[in-house]
Amino acid sequence: MASTNDHGMPDPQVEARSAGPRRYTAEYKARVLAEYETLDKKGKGALLRREGLYSSLITTWRQRRDKGGQAALAAPAGRPRADPRDREIAKLKAEKARLEADLAKARTVIEVQGKLSALLDQFATDSAPDRNGENTK
Repeated sequence: MASTNDHGMPDPQVEARSAGPRRYTAEYKARVLAEYETLDKKGKGALLRREGLYSSLITTWRQRRDKGGQAALAAPAGRPRADPRDREIAKLKAEKARLEADLAKARTVIEVQGKLSALLDQFATDSAPDRNGENTK
């Protein structure tokens, strides 16, 4: 639907596209590939402009078609979705690492407390009064 200006002339501005990436069906991809491969260089450029496509899409679609046929064309573009189990494993590994670090700190504190207790005991026995009520030092 083309908009018009005050003089009844079509507005030369290009209509805004919807946000987000375009999605193509496997049938559309197969049809465009079949048409693209029958055209000469000028015709290929015209097809790409008419459909609003890039030549890299044609290359990708052709590679997928050659690898796996129609099923490969129907596969969504991009990385495969992450497995929720992998996410859970990563979360658990991070928690394990944090808990191991906390345990190492606790062991260090206990070790220092033990040495401090032994040192305080040693000071207490060294400065303990003898039987006559006098310090040994």
